[in-house]
Amino acid sequence: MPKILVKNAPIEVALRRFKRLCEKAGIPTRIRQIAAFEKPAEKRKREKAAERKRALKKRSKEREARNKDRGQL
Repeated sequence: MPKILVKNAPIEVALRRFKRLCEKAGIPTRIRQIAAFEKPAEKRKREKAAERKRALKKRSKEREARNKDRGQL
């Protein structure tokens, strides 16, 4: 469970930071998965989208490394 410490910050800022941490941890996604049945086709679609996103991220990192080696950026 994400935690934040609030010292002299407004509650709105603390709430925004907490929501961001929860989103990064995947809590809202997991709650939606538990709350409602996900059809097998929807599950495959979600998994394929995640796979494409990972592949795109990997290609982007490889491209950055290649450009860095060439002295470009």
